[in-house]
Amino acid sequence: MDTSAVPAVQYDVAVIGGGVVGHGIAWEARRSGRTIALIDDAPGTGASWAAAGMLAPVSELHYQEEELLALMLEASRLWPSFASALDAAGTGEAAGTGYLPTPTLAVGADPADRRALADLRAVQRACGLAVEPLGVREARAREPLLSPGISCAFEIPADHQVDPRRLLARTASLLAADRHFTAIRRRAAGLFWDNGRVAGAVLADGSQVRATETIVANGLGAADLQGLPPGLSLPLRPVYGDILRLRVPPALRPLLRCTVRGLVRGVPVYLVPREDGTVVIGATQREDAPAHAGAVSAGGVYQLLRDAQQLLPAVAELELLEATARARPGTPDNAPLLGRVAGPGGDETGGLIIATGFFRHGVLLTPAAAAVCRQLLDGKPDPRWAGFRPDRFAAHHQDSRLPTDDRTTA
Repeated sequence: MDTSAVPAVQYDVAVIGGGVVGHGIAWEARRSGRTIALIDDAPGTGASWAAAGMLAPVSELHYQEEELLALMLEASRLWPSFASALDAAGTGEAAGTGYLPTPTLAVGADPADRRALADLRAVQRACGLAVEPLGVREARAREPLLSPGISCAFEIPADHQVDPRRLLARTASLLAADRHFTAIRRRAAGLFWDNGRVAGAVLADGSQVRATETIVANGLGAADLQGLPPGLSLPLRPVYGDILRLRVPPALRPLLRCTVRGLVRGVPVYLVPREDGTVVIGATQREDAPAHAGAVSAGGVYQLLRDAQQLLPAVAELELLEATARARPGTPDNAPLLGRVAGPGGDETGGLIIATGFFRHGVLLTPAAAAVCRQLLDGKPDPRWAGFRPDRFAAHHQDSRLPTDDRTTA
C-alpha cells in the first residue's frame, strides 16, 4: 500500500529511508512476517539512483580497510539467494533485479598501472581472494573491443553486478503488492520516544508513525534526524561521484560481456554493461560540496570519457544518455554504521537500529545489512559485526537524558 496520509496503526517495523538498503531491509523484515512502514518522500532518487551496481568485494578491497572484507564477502555470498528470492516472488510485478554473475576484468593502461594492480593483487591474494592474471591477448579474446594497448589484465570471478534501478523497482513493486506493507511518501524529521525507548518516527508535519522497532537507513539524512539518543554521533560526510549512462549502437553490441575496472595513469574507471544495451561509466570521487545537490562536474565527465576511451576506444561511438551525480554517506573509517546503540549507562536503546554510512558499498552490502537487521529484530545479533556498531564514535555523557516521553522531537 502507498499512501500520503499516515495510517493510525502500530507497525512492527518502521524503516526510514527508501534507497536500495532501506528497501532491502524492508523486504527481509517483511519476509519474517512483520508489518512494515517505509518512510521516504522521494524513494530511490538518492545515491541508489546513480549507483553502478558492482558487487565487487575483491575489487573494492582497499588498503587499511581489510576489516570490511568479511562483511563484503558475506554480502557477496548472500547475493545469489537474495536476488533469486526477489526474481521468483510474485507475478506480474516489475522486471527482475538484473543480477548477473558475470566476472570482472581489472585492466591497466600503462606500466605504472600494471604495477599498482599487481601490488593490489598481492594484498587480495594474502586475504585468500581469487585474482587470476590474463595475458593481454587472452583478455582481448574475451573482450574484443578492449584496446590492444592495455598493459595487463586480471580476472576476478567473484565480482558480479546488479542493476540498482531494476532492483529498486522490483523490490518496491513486490512490497507494494503486500497488504502488510505501507509506503509513506513523507519525510521523516526525527524519532518518536515513548517510555524510554524509540517508538517510531516523527514526520516533517509533526505526525507520527508508531512502530515497535525503527530502523534508520536514510543515508546522509540520518545525522539530521531529531531525537537521536543522547551522545550518539553519526559522523557522516557526503562523498560525491559522477556517473554516465550511454547507449551502445546495435552494431557494437555486445560492447562488453563483463564489467571492466581499469586504472588509467593511476586513476580508476569502470565500465558496467547492462542487458538493455546501455553501459554505465563511473569512478569519480570528490568531497568538495557542489553548488547544489546533484550537480555534475564537467571535469569529472571529461575524465570518465577520456579514461574509458583509452581502455575501450569504441566508447567514442556511444550515445550519451545521462550524466548523474549523487552523494554517498561516508564515515571516518569508511565502514558502515550498522547495529543497535548503547545509551550512556551501557544498555542498548530499545526500539532503534541504525543502518547507514555504506559509502561506496551500499548496493553490495544490501543483503548483509538486511540480514543483520533481521537478526537484531529477532534478538539474535551476530558477534562478527560488532565492530560496525553505530555508536563507536559516540561520546556518552553521564548527565545526558532521554527525550521526554510521549512528546514529539520534531
